[in-house]
Order: sequence, then C-alpha cells, then structure tokens
Amino acid sequence: MAVLRSEVKAFIVQALACFDTPSQVVAAVKTEFGIEITRQQCETHDPTKFAGQKLGKTWVDLFHAARKRFREETTDIPIANRAYRLRGLGRLAEKAEIYTDKPGKERGVCYRLLSEFFGVIGSATEVVVDGDAPDIFDAYQAAGIKVSDGKEQEVPETDPLKMKVPELKEWLTAKGIAFDPSAKKEDLQALVPAE
Repeated sequence: MAVLRSEVKAFIVQALACFDTPSQVVAAVKTEFGIEITRQQCETHDPTKFAGQKLGKTWVDLFHAARKRFREETTDIPIANRAYRLRGLGRLAEKAEIYTDKPGKERGVCYRLLSEFFGVIGSATEVVVDGDAPDIFDAYQAAGIKVSDGKEQEVPETDPLKMKVPELKEWLTAKGIAFDPSAKKEDLQALVPAE
C-alpha cells in the first residue's frame, strides 16, 4: 500500500465526504496526483465505513466538516433531495473551479477555499481565482487551463439584432435612425438596415 502525502489524503477524504464513490476517487487521485491507489485503500479514508474505523482524528474531523459543508450547501437546491445526485449532475455540467473565500452554490461549479489548494484539478475547463493567490493562478496557467480573476468586463454586443432594447436604441440613435421611443424590440430590429 502506497504511503500518501497529506495533500493526497485531504483530497481523498474531502471527495469521499462529498459522496464520490471509491472508484471515482481512485480515478481522480490518478488524474490529479499521478498516484495509483486501490479502492480498498481509498475506503480506509472514510470514517463511515468499517475500513475507516482507524482513521486519525484530524482526517475524521476534516471528513465530517467537508460533509457538513456539502450538505448545507446543497439543501437550498430543490433537486438535491440526495446530495450525491447533485454531485453527479454537477459532473455532467461544465467543469469550472472557483477558488474564493465566499463559496457559492451554482450547479456544475466547484467552489474551493483559497486555503484548500492542493494542486491543479486536471478536469477543470476554466478556473476563477477570487482573491490574492498568485500560486493558484500560475499553476493553472502552467497547466494550460483558462484562468481569470473573475473581474473581466463583459464584451459589449456589436450585432444590433442581438442587442438588448436600451443598447439597440443607443445604436439606432448613433446611426441617425429615427424610432418611436415606446417601440418594442421587434419593431426596433426591423429598422436595422440589412448589411
């Protein structure tokens, strides 16, 4: 049985606390850390299982804290009658990671505390770092994963047929096209000249 570093143990304990199966955790550990472990070794990190009865107090406390936080975060979501169902649905959605000190609850987005960075999550497609954590930012950039600070400005729409009414009215005014101020979006779009 391989001796695991603390960061790997923490990863395993937290994943099991969030109702990941041992098989899923084994695959994640291989992907994230390049370490092969068995399902049986993984189960020794779950204090709710017989194999995990001798797990150290630090890891038991981490497990229960992570499970409590996971359950509390999912109770406000109607589909989460069972926490593991939400976790599974989250895997189907876009894999986004957000590192912050203010966790949120959007489905398909994994919120992690800035202090809980144990390495790059290879399955992430996009990462937002909300706070001062250049090491996290640099690690994801080095891995070739899109990373931002979450403060990027939204790019304004340039196609008048896709603009919202206030922007469309502004565009029409700038082009010198007269319109009825109470006109509906469809009527305003009809005034856009064909290109």
